[in-house]
Amino acid sequence: MRLYIIRHADPDYPNNTLSPAGHLEAAALARRLAAHGLDHIYTSPLPRAYLTAQYTADLLKLPVQTEEWLIEVAGMGWMPEPDDPDDSIPAWDIPGVMLRREPGFHAWDTWHTRPPLDAPHMRAIYERYTANADAFLARHGCVRDGVAYRIAADNTLRIAAFCHNGTALLWLAHLLHIPPPLVWAGFWHPPSGVTTVLFERRSEGQADPADAAPRCLSVADTSHLYEARLPVQPRGIRGNYG
Repeated sequence: MRLYIIRHADPDYPNNTLSPAGHLEAAALARRLAAHGLDHIYTSPLPRAYLTAQYTADLLKLPVQTEEWLIEVAGMGWMPEPDDPDDSIPAWDIPGVMLRREPGFHAWDTWHTRPPLDAPHMRAIYERYTANADAFLARHGCVRDGVAYRIAADNTLRIAAFCHNGTALLWLAHLLHIPPPLVWAGFWHPPSGVTTVLFERRSEGQADPADAAPRCLSVADTSHLYEARLPVQPRGIRGNYG
């Protein structure tokens, strides 16, 4: 099975839609995904995600199915936004240097025990999200078993899930068995970026040939933008992108 985790195209946040650049990105992305071929298209319920997905669905003549759990992760605020005290900076935007310098963030059994990630609700949100993600995969014949998954040899599904930066990063951490702070410190999903995960089965040397380990073939790839001569928009980058 192959899973495409896709961040929505460039958003127009105030109007709850895509920006003009976002529509161009979504069209370029659709051409790329149509060349791959898909069996299922799923999306977050937020307009910036399902509008992005609709471009691909229209090309492939597939329905867009909404999954509520693919909505942007909420409740993992770190500190108030400087320009909007009613909003908060999410955990995946904690400065990477802070996360790398604290060894407690680098292990599964301690990443949620160090401030500012030690509030009980942080771990609860992560566990609720990953439970929903695993239930979703189980519906497609890929069942979580410890740190791996059980999957049939004839499972060749190609599934696209259109979601958000925080959602994509949390899912990637879970699939690759990397503590979330290390993923937050080291990765970013640009608008319309595509992460491709293969659930790789190997029979030699395994206790059970049905076991599969998710292997990331690419992270946040934007080759479709380069092909279309479109710039990568820096939504979610808070430093010196330019």
